[in-house]
Amino acid sequence: MGMFNIIKGAFTEKKVRSRVFFTLALLFVFRIGTHITVPGVDASALDELQQSGLFNLLDMFGGGALSQYSVFALGVSPYITSSIIVQLLQMDIIPKFKEWSEQGEVGRKKLNNVTRYATIALGFLQGLGISYGFNALSGFGLVRSQTTATFVTIAIILTAGTMLVMWLGEMITVHGVGNGTSLIIFAGIVSSIPQDIREFYNVQIKNAGDELTQSLIFTAIVVLAIIGLIIFVTWMENAKREIPVRYSKRAQSASDAKLPLKVNSAGVIPVIFASSFIMTPQIILNTFATSSQGQTWYEIASRVFNLSDPVGATFYTLLIIVFTYFYAFIQINPEKVAENLQKQNAYIPSVRPGIATEEYIGYMLIRLSTVGAVYLGVISVLPMIASALWNLPSSLSLGGTSLLIVVGVGLDTMRQLEGLLSKNQYKGFIHPYEELKT
Repeated sequence: MGMFNIIKGAFTEKKVRSRVFFTLALLFVFRIGTHITVPGVDASALDELQQSGLFNLLDMFGGGALSQYSVFALGVSPYITSSIIVQLLQMDIIPKFKEWSEQGEVGRKKLNNVTRYATIALGFLQGLGISYGFNALSGFGLVRSQTTATFVTIAIILTAGTMLVMWLGEMITVHGVGNGTSLIIFAGIVSSIPQDIREFYNVQIKNAGDELTQSLIFTAIVVLAIIGLIIFVTWMENAKREIPVRYSKRAQSASDAKLPLKVNSAGVIPVIFASSFIMTPQIILNTFATSSQGQTWYEIASRVFNLSDPVGATFYTLLIIVFTYFYAFIQINPEKVAENLQKQNAYIPSVRPGIATEEYIGYMLIRLSTVGAVYLGVISVLPMIASALWNLPSSLSLGGTSLLIVVGVGLDTMRQLEGLLSKNQYKGFIHPYEELKT
């Protein structure tokens, strides 16, 4: 089913259309919330920090929510960080969490509740961090009333905003189309594209003067490079290795079965995780900006968690690589895949069932994830290098991260739409037969 047919079907099929409109309505609510400034805050005091690069990443994901210091300023960052922590704790660190992870739907609900409570705690701490830190960095002009009660109130409002955004994401996932959390990040990035284009135009063309011809040529090269990257990312996101599978007790026609393993099994989750891992320390460091300025530990930490710095960009790339391996094995558990194949009397040719199959799938997953990790890391850091070499606008330095998320989430949403449309078509075949039975 082609892309245009999927889009046409999404607005033709009644049930799918209602899901699409529901998703768009909640995303619209999110965009409205990004323009509602927190009470007691003078958002204009943050203007001097816009060019510092301190919160470009967080502001990009929120679609400008932080620069306006809105009730959604924290976005889904606390929720993503909490999800990372809970998933890490399932790896034999907390036995109870590992036990819940093996209990199916019941255990998943318990882990989701833990993640929500952790989100509240982390959101409150991050709310205090950005309120106090940015207030200090902006010359004590951000918060009008400098009292503890005011900072706590602002932190509570920001935490409530995060929980509302999280709820919107969950509602989109259940009743809409696509992954709600990813779509909210997607909406934040897409909403900032017009401003990025305007900034690029002002820097490269409007103020070019006598070098207008060179600027136009450079702009054309940048546009072609972006188109090339989009094509490459789309190709890589769809690339997969098909492992042949045989069934010992099925008809000969089943001999063509395949076990597909994507080159990038983790999708865009490693990029989102790594971005959140960078954002949280940035917020915490803001609280020490005044008292620890010039101290060795603060200077080192500021470089490590600043994507504008080569050290920070390198650390960011390493995080993406690590999370790619980590999440690939969460998405595809070799032990469970081998166990399921054995239960279905299936096997991989030339590989013994059981442990040997598990080791083979793990080996293939590592090989494919190595290519996927390098691909994600290179695409994320390439625009940062280009921005440093050619003095491009600061927003374009995060273009690789934005591109990966936008293309990845877009492809995933299209696949879900295609699945919903196919499901409705099958129901169309089954429905008359069901009527005859009744």
